[in-house]
Amino acid sequence: MPVMHEVRTGARHRHAPHAGRRPARCTIVPPHILMALCRSESAQQREVALRTLALDATAREARLMARVDAATAERPPAAGPPRKHRSIFDARGGTALPGVPVRDEGEAATGDAAADEAYDGLGATWDLYQDVYGRNSIDDAGQDLVASVHYGEQYDNAEWNGTQMLFGDGDGTVFNRFTVAVDVMGHELTHGVTAATANLTYQDQAGALNESVSDVFGSLVKQYVAAPRQTADRADWLIGAGLFTSAVDGVALRSMKAPGTAYDDPQLGGRDPQPAHMRDYVTTAEDNGGVHINSGIPNHAFYLVAIGLGGFAWERAGRIWYETLRDPALAMGAQFADFAALTVANAVDGFDAAVAQVVRDAWREVGVTPAAGV
Repeated sequence: MPVMHEVRTGARHRHAPHAGRRPARCTIVPPHILMALCRSESAQQREVALRTLALDATAREARLMARVDAATAERPPAAGPPRKHRSIFDARGGTALPGVPVRDEGEAATGDAAADEAYDGLGATWDLYQDVYGRNSIDDAGQDLVASVHYGEQYDNAEWNGTQMLFGDGDGTVFNRFTVAVDVMGHELTHGVTAATANLTYQDQAGALNESVSDVFGSLVKQYVAAPRQTADRADWLIGAGLFTSAVDGVALRSMKAPGTAYDDPQLGGRDPQPAHMRDYVTTAEDNGGVHINSGIPNHAFYLVAIGLGGFAWERAGRIWYETLRDPALAMGAQFADFAALTVANAVDGFDAAVAQVVRDAWREVGVTPAAGV
């Protein structure tokens, strides 16, 4: 484990934006699922999966070549009131971005389910961050939220590309349209929040933390927007419920409550490979060191904290994770034990020793001992 950065108690301050950052490739469907679909007996399914992987790779290369957007350059948050501004575009099955404008902030619903779901989901994510954490959009400076729907031909993914959201329509056989799950939007936009704060390296344990933080806040968005709002014990803790068609033996992409149980279908490569404990940590060169797989461990730790504390998960468990993400002691290459230690410290700072003990116990239950210094 790397040396733990000094943990400070008392007031903590937000990360300054990281000048010169390059956005990571952040898609909701793990590559191991798409690779399994590439081996499908159906020629059409193989073609769709290969086309999706090619689009993902093309988008990644474009991001690596791009300069940092002015909205994420180093500067203080803008003064003034919170600003919500959503712009939805229709890519019409193509890949030229952003596409044709179809709905802007305050405009009436279009009647296009994907466009209207994207508009609502972006708004729900903005609302959670502003209402609960006082954050002014994903960059804390009023950044516009932009999305393109109907991206690509039967594109089997949703993606934050470092500037905007992309939503595929799915193939209709394995995947439904990717705007049906509000937590997918919360997940992907949270990659933008992480880039503007800790900028966790998208590799190995730091990358798994990056993915886990997105799952955490994606789930909190879903719980917050539910009618009625859901307490921790009423939430399903599933990520991407509704994305699979009825032809798939699975309920979601991931389960925070029970990692490794979200699906079990040969089309997807068999059983959900996510571990819930460090003894089952997966060492692999694929998927940036298994960032979508090993995120099950910190995901389950958060679930245990939320259940242990009870009530609305965004109030205490979510606050602890949010302040940890903003904590200047959180290194870009943080390991699970580093992140765990800072969640304990932020639980003490924001609440009390009893809350901190719940956090500490949760991490230990998934096999992570918070790094020394707390």
